[in-house]
Amino acid sequence: MRKLLSFLMSVIAVLFVSSAHAELHVDIVAGGTEPIAIAVQKFETVGKVSNSDAKMLREVVENDLKRTGLFRIVNHDAFPEFVKMNEMPNFKSWAAIKTQALVQASLRPEGKDSYKLEFYLWDVNGQEQIEAQSLIASKKSARRLAHIMADAIYERLTGEIGYFDTQIVFIAETGPVDNRTKRMAIMDQDGYGMRYLSDKNTFVMSPHFSPNMSTVVFLSYRNDDPMVWALDLETGDQTKLGNFGGMSFAPRFSPDGTKVALSLVKNGITNIYEYNIETRALKQLTFGNHIDTSPSYSPDGRYMAFNSDSTGSQQIHVLDLQSGKHKRITFGAGRYATPAWSPDGNYIAFTKIAENTFYIGIMNPEGRHEKILAGGWYMEAPSWAPGSRRLVYYETEKASDGEERISHIRSVDIMGQNLYDIELKDGINGVEPTWSPKLP
Repeated sequence: MRKLLSFLMSVIAVLFVSSAHAELHVDIVAGGTEPIAIAVQKFETVGKVSNSDAKMLREVVENDLKRTGLFRIVNHDAFPEFVKMNEMPNFKSWAAIKTQALVQASLRPEGKDSYKLEFYLWDVNGQEQIEAQSLIASKKSARRLAHIMADAIYERLTGEIGYFDTQIVFIAETGPVDNRTKRMAIMDQDGYGMRYLSDKNTFVMSPHFSPNMSTVVFLSYRNDDPMVWALDLETGDQTKLGNFGGMSFAPRFSPDGTKVALSLVKNGITNIYEYNIETRALKQLTFGNHIDTSPSYSPDGRYMAFNSDSTGSQQIHVLDLQSGKHKRITFGAGRYATPAWSPDGNYIAFTKIAENTFYIGIMNPEGRHEKILAGGWYMEAPSWAPGSRRLVYYETEKASDGEERISHIRSVDIMGQNLYDIELKDGINGVEPTWSPKLP
């Protein structure tokens, strides 16, 4: 994957200046928080630099920050001045247009095929520089510079983990609704750079990243044999994940990347198993004459959420991987499915089906404090961004007579706000998205 991205990044300096002033900070938990007004200056260019690249990087940074709903991008026409990189801003002028944070940046060649990006972040009211970084990347991977820069700004002003320098793997569907071609695809979190990971002749589903971003596990139908496979993102090689003597599906990596949880059908019974990648040992985790599926590890690896119909309807259970005991945690009206444990361990996302409507929601690991984030005709497969403040999922619109069903990949924050579509190419329907960890 690193070769495919052709990327080299180094953080050369990070500067922090303490202050007696109240620190500029946005509370990303509180609903209705007033967004921070942030001005991103035009990138200075030094030497032989493409002006279109400099413009593109600025736009990427602004779009990343704007989509969070936590930042208001100050209109360029309102800027009172242009501040060169080695000069101090006129803080009174910026404060007069209600700017709270100011960003300066410069772009220059670094060797033959790379760019060097430097940026400063200023707290206008505190009249201090609160972040400075220098980044290097190949010109082919220049967009990553902008995503990393946006992550640094987001992290400095929110105190949370950024999620802009990430990717999403999903199933790209094309063709008529009764004869859809399903191909595994990958793209940046903003929809840029989509490429296919599987051919159009192989039916695939349920892709999930390994924690180190080296591998994707997925369900593949080959020769009418539905099994879990693994794709090496560096080489493109695909290998079947063991020979289990039955249909296997719904794979998910353990937090340390050494195991894969999956559902396995034997004698018409579906239980959850754990496959050790190194020893190739298969361990059964759930038992009974029912359907247990959609496993999701807690970030500490001690527990596993899954959905089961063992109590008469599809509900979410949590399994203690040490004791082997599990308990049902959902008792609301309707059915619950596709649990996804947040990276910080504080939430479990889920799909809920009640009164002919699908919902995406979150709750705590005990099943309490349920919060619905989105609802519609059909939606499923929530997956968390790093930092546990946003989710991605897919929604399928109900088709009218003579119309094709359209599926969108959408993102929403944990307050149920700032919902947006991730734009795909014309004719492509996106389903079953999984958000990656931050890129290495």
